[in-house]
Amino acid sequence: MSTGRSLLDKVWDLHKVGALPSGQDQLFIGLHLIHEVTSPQAFQALKDRGLKVMFPGRTFATVDHIVPTDDQRRPFADEQAEAMMQAIEGNTREHGIRFFGLGSEEQGIVHIIGPELGLTQPGMTIACGDSHTATHGALGSLAFGVGTSQIRDILATQTLSLTRPKVRRIDVSGSLAPGISSKDLIIRIIADLGVNGGIGFAYEYAGPAIESLPMEARLTLCNMSIEAGARAGYVNPDATTFSYLKGRKFAPQGADFDKAVVFWKGIASDPDAHYDDVFKLDGASVEPMVAWGINPGQAVGVTERLPRMSEVRPEDRDALRKAYEHTGFLENSPLQGLPIDVAFVGSCTNGRISDLREAARVVKGKKVSPRVKALAVPGSRSVARQAQAEGLPDIFRAAGFQWREAGCSMCLAMNPDKLTDRQVCASSSNRNFIGRQGSPKGRTLLMSPAMVAAAALAGEVVDVRGIKAGA
Repeated sequence: MSTGRSLLDKVWDLHKVGALPSGQDQLFIGLHLIHEVTSPQAFQALKDRGLKVMFPGRTFATVDHIVPTDDQRRPFADEQAEAMMQAIEGNTREHGIRFFGLGSEEQGIVHIIGPELGLTQPGMTIACGDSHTATHGALGSLAFGVGTSQIRDILATQTLSLTRPKVRRIDVSGSLAPGISSKDLIIRIIADLGVNGGIGFAYEYAGPAIESLPMEARLTLCNMSIEAGARAGYVNPDATTFSYLKGRKFAPQGADFDKAVVFWKGIASDPDAHYDDVFKLDGASVEPMVAWGINPGQAVGVTERLPRMSEVRPEDRDALRKAYEHTGFLENSPLQGLPIDVAFVGSCTNGRISDLREAARVVKGKKVSPRVKALAVPGSRSVARQAQAEGLPDIFRAAGFQWREAGCSMCLAMNPDKLTDRQVCASSSNRNFIGRQGSPKGRTLLMSPAMVAAAALAGEVVDVRGIKAGA
């Protein structure tokens, strides 16, 4: 039997404070990230109990979910959004927490600014009151999305009570074909294993196809681990990780960085690590994917047809029936040619500079279909500055996209960017739940930024591989 240890085992044991009577472990949390939506009640709970934040230097705050991406003048038109904004401004000021607000050049979506500032580092335990915290696992950390009561506990004690998950190794062999992104890969994994397949597990993404991915692609991959039901997702730190972190604001500097690399190498999974399960996938078999239904697991390759009820697992048929009822799409119909009304490039999944470059490469010199409203939204102000330096906003605007300020935007519609009525949106975000993008009747198609850009041009779902990139 294997005696090696996985990264999860190593990082978990390093941060374990003790075992609880419940059977859970109490873990020290090295980095706590907060935003304006899930933190106000947690701070109020501290106040009600007369408690202070134990380690304010380990918590960092930003605003992203409710922030308008077009008109950011204060007070916001939405009174609830303005109240949330005032709450996080006051709470971070009172407790001495570093805050990347709208007046900061470092403001952005929480899961984008953490890595780009070097706050996220290998071997850390990280928590945030947001479902997609698993994103940070791309740098070799254990990152957990938590609820408001857990935010309260972390603020007060810097610890979190958790059940140790099992570990499933997702071994992707070979390499992804040209034009295939890590967004296609993670949607394929979710489609294969199911939205509940990861319950009780952390996913370790490994194999040659994973090792060859650049850091931003790994961030996208780990981001959607929660959509597979997994508690966390991570990639072992390697030379790509170290190169990405070097020189970033909050990363170790100079000789301290060299020392950190030695530690970071040591927390990677051992070659003979034990896994509770292994799932194998040939990277070359992945094609552009579209999650067309009401959860990210209801997905098919762009060249395929929508599934027949008789073709899916019995336990998936009720959800499939609801998907067809909601979308109005037909069994066994082709995916290509499905009309869209809105195209959205952005979110914590695909709002990084590499994502914007890919979409811009597709639309350069071309025009968005006149029936499509198209938005390109950088995930942070840093991404926006880099995009500006490369001329990307001009490319998007010339093509007919609206270029916006940094924020979550149309991913979850807790801001003015929403679908209306029965609109169909080609989206680079992470969830296609009913009502997720603001309209209870709206329909969301999840795909890569390049696929979204191609759909925006055609006014319908197309295979981006058939579109010649702009000069």
